[in-house]
Amino acid sequence: MALPELLSRLRLAPLRHHLRRSLSAAAPPPDERPPPHPPAPPQPPSNPKLFVAGLSWSADERSLMDAFSSFGTVTEVRIMYDKNSGRSRGFGFVQFSNDYEAKCAKDAMDGKVMLGRPLRISFALGKVRGGPVIVPRLPTMK
Repeated sequence: MALPELLSRLRLAPLRHHLRRSLSAAAPPPDERPPPHPPAPPQPPSNPKLFVAGLSWSADERSLMDAFSSFGTVTEVRIMYDKNSGRSRGFGFVQFSNDYEAKCAKDAMDGKVMLGRPLRISFALGKVRGGPVIVPRLPTMK
């Protein structure tokens, strides 16, 4: 549908002139070359360790190992527990033997439901004590 036709349907005909003028002002002149594409965003560091959030309180290391072992060799599973209550804090870590297995597991399991709760999975960041934690922002793919 053309822009004037859309505007007339929306009863915005008086704004047609202003909209056309602002669109032409925003467009670069035809003789100018568009700016080069921005550099590609940095890729996440290769890391065979996954951060798994959204765990049910009833999840344990064995159930997490069973859920992820179909993607490769799981070398370590840790669920973080509250020191005072002993109850799960709702997140943990799964380490694979190589990066490829971790990536496959992340792609397949992110958003899947385990014990009634959807999992949120990302690559684990390195452990830093006493310094600021810098979380890289990755573009979302839609």
